[in-house]
Amino acid sequence: MLGLLGFYDELDGRSGQPNGSIRDAVRSVGEPDEAELVAYLDSGHVLIDVMEGGHDVITGDPHRHSPGCSSLVTDGTWLWRQDFPHYLETHHVSLPDAFLDHVRGLDHQMPTITVAQFAPHYDETMPLVGWASAVPWRSTATVLVPGPRAVTSKARFDAAMLDRGRDRPQGGWDRPRKPRKG
Repeated sequence: MLGLLGFYDELDGRSGQPNGSIRDAVRSVGEPDEAELVAYLDSGHVLIDVMEGGHDVITGDPHRHSPGCSSLVTDGTWLWRQDFPHYLETHHVSLPDAFLDHVRGLDHQMPTITVAQFAPHYDETMPLVGWASAVPWRSTATVLVPGPRAVTSKARFDAAMLDRGRDRPQGGWDRPRKPRKG
């Protein structure tokens, strides 16, 4: 079975999820190599790409992984939601020691996945995270090679949101419009 990261009660809207409540995982300070851990998570292999929008379940704000937030990503040993890196870099959620040892042992480099070894773990894990319809593994690929993924950085996303806030008509959106003439 794959290890699970970021499958919190609040993200699914019901209790009893594999990682419990996200509020119990929030910490004031992250790991010393948190930036590298976030980059590792951002470079994972996307297994299921979900077209949806979400928000930070703690603050209610949009974030850089809002589009497709519940898409599923893996490194072949662990499985996480696409928005999990946001919670790590923003709320410094705790990580299992086994995951930290695994990623540090790989020097924060995403591994190639041999599908024949990975598929049984995928088939066993997917029903546990609500994706029973996604089994069995159907890919014809024999290996999954990590490639570059276009992921917006938190700094770039925050800057874009700030610019968006400045792009308001005179007086902001909260003032009523003048009646149209004619």
